Amino acid sequence: MATAQAKAGRREWIGLAVLVMVTLIISMDMTVLSYALPFITADLEPTSSQLLWITDVYAFVLAGLLIPMGTLGDRIGRRRLLMIGAAVFGAASVATALSTSPGMLIGTRAVMGAAGATLMPSTMSLIRNMFHDENERRAAIGLWAAGFSAGSVIGLVAGGALLQYFSWGAVFEINVPIMLLLLILAPLLLPEFRDPAAGRFDLLSTVLAFVAVLPTVWGIKQFAEHGADWPPVAGVVGGLVFLTVFVWRQRRLADPVIDVRLFRAPAFSAAVVMNVLANFALVGFMFFISQYLQLVLGLRPFTAGLWSLPAAAAAGIGAAVLAPMLAQRFRRAYVAAGGLLVGAAGCLVLAQVGDAAGLAQVVVGQALMTGGVAMVLTLSAELIVSTAPPERAGAAAGLSETGSQLGAALGVAILGSIGTFVYRQQLSGAAPDGVSADSWATARETLGGAVEESRGLATVAADTLVALARAAFAAELRVAAVVAAGILLVTAVLAAVLLRNVGASVPGQDTSGGPGDPATPSAATPPPAEGAIDTDPDAATADAAPVPAGAVPVGRVAEGAGPAGGVPGPGVRIGPVPAAPASSRPAHPVA
Repeated sequence: MATAQAKAGRREWIGLAVLVMVTLIISMDMTVLSYALPFITADLEPTSSQLLWITDVYAFVLAGLLIPMGTLGDRIGRRRLLMIGAAVFGAASVATALSTSPGMLIGTRAVMGAAGATLMPSTMSLIRNMFHDENERRAAIGLWAAGFSAGSVIGLVAGGALLQYFSWGAVFEINVPIMLLLLILAPLLLPEFRDPAAGRFDLLSTVLAFVAVLPTVWGIKQFAEHGADWPPVAGVVGGLVFLTVFVWRQRRLADPVIDVRLFRAPAFSAAVVMNVLANFALVGFMFFISQYLQLVLGLRPFTAGLWSLPAAAAAGIGAAVLAPMLAQRFRRAYVAAGGLLVGAAGCLVLAQVGDAAGLAQVVVGQALMTGGVAMVLTLSAELIVSTAPPERAGAAAGLSETGSQLGAALGVAILGSIGTFVYRQQLSGAAPDGVSADSWATARETLGGAVEESRGLATVAADTLVALARAAFAAELRVAAVVAAGILLVTAVLAAVLLRNVGASVPGQDTSGGPGDPATPSAATPPPAEGAIDTDPDAATADAAPVPAGAVPVGRVAEGAGPAGGVPGPGVRIGPVPAAPASSRPAHPVA
């Protein structure tokens, strides 16, 4: 039976503000580089290959290390790992800003990615420990998700503003004061948590997770840029092979990095699928919007970023306000499906844009899309972290963020490939008068190439070339919008089906099992009763064979408590159940 949970106090909410600030900076760093690239190119003179690595190495390393770093935080302490990551991230940001060669810049960006991988799962899993009430935790995760969503847009605006007055290194130096503030406030505001019963950290699993994710993401991005050549295909195939080995090893380990039996819980599996597909549509389509605003409508980068601020506001409202509020009144299936339908409606609005006047459709459509999808990302993150046992919340958070990265990479690759095909088909005819065959071939590759080629042509020929290219890109955007809408509609159906047995939340209760084990066994939470499992109010609890206290394995379900085969039913929380707090206001496990 669900138990009443203590409400969070001022310390927890101020601590959440610190965590959201960190998330905002991590998200900003994924986009702030966009406007700095021309300045970096002029200063450091990288080759085309080096420029690609400067752009991508941060996200590659971040994606590859999210799962292992989440697990490491469960073992050494989540606050401790957060502070280590903040110190390294701040130092690497300074080194990046002072880079004097392309190789140095690539190396320091890689270190920033590794440090970022310690920050993301630590922030989400600490929320699991700070907010025991289910509704408060969902609201906290909503604010966390809103910070991440807003950061990508704020990064564009901040980058454009900083580069008007400072050198390109300033876009990285803005990280330093935030990291210093975190190092000062974290010991005062954030609890420490680690799994006291955790086994040794499996280094081989860490390597396998890294080499499974990194080549997969790299191969997907290369496929979008260069087509189905053998290097990206080999990267994806190699990543899948290592992923298979990783899963096989996790099934054999007594203390795995990720317990794959978590996927037996319908809510957990549904949340991971929603996370991947929602990011597929959202991030994949954002690639088109920035180009449309700048290259079709002719807006400056800073102005284009300002027109994206309504979408950032919509994401904040969807994640931090609507998702928590609606989840208290309606089943998660209805809320998730509703958010996805709103996102799909936004895509259909975007499918109406033209090649001359589409700013209103872009602003409205992007706001609907980001607001609806942000609701879903909040629910999926909350379900992933809450369904996992508290002592594995860090690993679950890492898995959630890895799903986001994979979904984003797939979206950019697949929607980008579809868009490129449409663009080239639109320009498949003969070159217009006054345009050479070479210029026409370049223009057929990308809209940016067409704009660049037009600068060397006569006025009439240049205007004709740009008009044709803009019309082709508008058609590309419309097709991509329809595909993204279809993906969101399919995800809405999956959410309605897979989450149909997950009910609305009950104020003051934690249906996920309550707070996690303390950092020390003698602290606030006593060990679970022998053989105990946790169910929702409608689920039956059956007796299980006695096992030593605290030794109930993840995924263990008493006979008769779930469907045949031992797979947990929809009301069963995987993992041991901590007892209710002894007092109405539990202290932090470790001050």
